[in-house]
Amino acid sequence: MALSVSAAVLMLVIVVVLIRKSGLRLAHAIICALLGFYLASSSLAPSIQAMTANVAGMINGLRL
Repeated sequence: MALSVSAAVLMLVIVVVLIRKSGLRLAHAIICALLGFYLASSSLAPSIQAMTANVAGMINGLRL
């Protein structure tokens, strides 16, 4: 649960920065959010969640 909350906050920050600095329009951000909701309810959701968990595990395992 903590991973999904922090990932959601990180994505929110990225979207806000893109809206302010890169010319991402609010309509584009809303469409991306709607796509996320549709993907979450699709049959691809478990695969996306597993991939995200694997990437987070790889990042966590990095020794810097």
